Amino acid sequence: MTAPLLGVPNVSEGRDRAAIDAVGAAFAAGGARLLDVHADADHHRCVFTLAAGAGELAGALVAGAREAIERVDLTAPRGIHPHVGALDVVPVVHLDAARRGAACAEALVAAHELGELGLPAFLYGALADGRTRAQLRRGGLAELARRMESGELTPDFGPRRPHPSAGAVLVAARPPLVAFNLELGPPATPADAQDIAARIREGGSHGLPGVRALGLDLPARGGVAQVSCNVEDHEAVPLASVVAAVAAHATVSAAELVGLAPEAAFAGFPEDVPVRNRRTVEEALVG
Repeated sequence: MTAPLLGVPNVSEGRDRAAIDAVGAAFAAGGARLLDVHADADHHRCVFTLAAGAGELAGALVAGAREAIERVDLTAPRGIHPHVGALDVVPVVHLDAARRGAACAEALVAAHELGELGLPAFLYGALADGRTRAQLRRGGLAELARRMESGELTPDFGPRRPHPSAGAVLVAARPPLVAFNLELGPPATPADAQDIAARIREGGSHGLPGVRALGLDLPARGGVAQVSCNVEDHEAVPLASVVAAVAAHATVSAAELVGLAPEAAFAGFPEDVPVRNRRTVEEALVG
């Protein structure tokens, strides 16, 4: 495959292996190469990384969306991760500037087709004048439904009310984003993780540009305190800088990569911090 686009659909299911496998198989049957699957029981979320050519990726995303709508019911509790949809976010990723236009076109096609499935599709990021996922997710699905009902928010594609069991979907075209979680060693608590996240996220007292962060409690891992981060510009803020910012306030016992990261994101990474699921985009595309 030459010059692929990546799709990184996030599905609000991290516990039912059969459902996760069925959604992954649907993405693949739709024409995408499945590079990576990361499921998390605490977050109750699964992140798929797909590769396909321009003109092909949107169809694969829609095929997986059909399966997610069948398998994921948002009327049941869905874990600690913010979400508004069964197929919650669908970023189309361009690995370089030359593929940016193709990614934007593919994301718009995907959003339109997802709307045809009955999912209100909201654009975010560069396709929506910088509107963020957090702005759309604020208050969860119930609040999104209220804002849609009041006319405060109108989807870019699809129906004017959420799907009864699958909610809505957020769609973007963007460069690579690195989802990166840091676990704190004792005696750090979830409250400490929340405080650290507030400090290191963009706009915080020790804020890193383009870093979004949450402090979480992971009961499935014995109550581990986690600082969960999205790094929007890994060249400006490599993962080593995120580790250093968190380590200034608490011991970092381990790290976790969610999905794939460009190799450059690990420049200068400390050797004494183990990283679960460490795998790069470059390795996955060659493998």
